[in-house]
Amino acid sequence: MVAGGVIPIRAAKNATKTIPIVMVGTGLDPVTAGLVESLARPGGNITGLTTEFAGELVGKRLELLKEAVPKVVRVAVLYDPSIPGTTHEVKEDLPVAARALRLTIRPWEVRDADGFEKVFARLSKERPDGLYVPGGGRVITAYRKRIADFALKSRLPSMYNLREAVDAGGLMSYGADLAESYGRVAYYVDRILKGAKPADLPIERPTKFELVINLKTAKQIGLTIPQSLLYRADKVIK
Repeated sequence: MVAGGVIPIRAAKNATKTIPIVMVGTGLDPVTAGLVESLARPGGNITGLTTEFAGELVGKRLELLKEAVPKVVRVAVLYDPSIPGTTHEVKEDLPVAARALRLTIRPWEVRDADGFEKVFARLSKERPDGLYVPGGGRVITAYRKRIADFALKSRLPSMYNLREAVDAGGLMSYGADLAESYGRVAYYVDRILKGAKPADLPIERPTKFELVINLKTAKQIGLTIPQSLLYRADKVIK
């Protein structure tokens, strides 16, 4: 079995102790989450890839947002509280990273489609300087275009963890290269089908990350991206 995200992985773990499970994108430390015994020797029937160092990426994303928009101070955070990894990022990692950069964050929960209009109405009144959208959850994923459209209409610089959000019209994203990560999932599946035990296959962390910038969006919201940042981008959408 291949499972992505803490909730599906935990459900798979509860369903079987014998069928091998290859995980991807836990968002939380799989050891702390009780999914495996250790990263080096998982034990049991689960192995794969984890993004459990999300805290480090949070700081980098905020740093990149501030580099793109030096005047940013107040950042709104839009997230789905039903996702454990995302909630941990918002409650634990973001405040630490924000303090280091002298930013003020304001989390906004969105649990369903109806919640967007309420949050958007409040954000239109409060006028934050930037928008941070961590991934995770079907609500955020299903409505990424709606979020990007709101940010564009509000001339709000936005940062995401997945490039798909930037393809949908968001300003910037920084995160693991998912294509490479899923390629590594195939590697695990291959090893297991050839007889390897999940308990003996060390869990990997992503090694390749990408910065994606939507220059078209930047121009529409009246933002000039520093050339130094554009040079470092892995992809620039024009």
